[in-house]
Amino acid sequence: MPTVRYLVHDVDAALPFYAALGFKQVDRWGPPFAILERQGLALWLSGPGTSAARRTTDGATPAPGGWNRIVIEVDDLDATIGHLRAAGARFRNDPVDGPGGRQALAEDPSGNPVELFEPTTG
Repeated sequence: MPTVRYLVHDVDAALPFYAALGFKQVDRWGPPFAILERQGLALWLSGPGTSAARRTTDGATPAPGGWNRIVIEVDDLDATIGHLRAAGARFRNDPVDGPGGRQALAEDPSGNPVELFEPTTG
């Protein structure tokens, strides 16, 4: 199963955001780590205290955010945006049109980007 790991500031704060996108929690290893799944994708949420958040050999400290992202296909982009905004989610942009559909970048509570993508029909 493909797996993506996101560093988060607080796993408990991130869970409702991902639940709203259809992820189900399948495992929890104490407060700092949870495994979620959606349509064949495993998402590992790693909070403070996990090995993924430890300082690297070159002295860098891993942190949430950046521009790499998972893409979640949705049937109705506008409805999904409305639902997430009502739940307090931030967005990096308004929906944009592209050759294959429309997309917008939401941020989870730690600032990790999640692309919401509505493919063009027909």
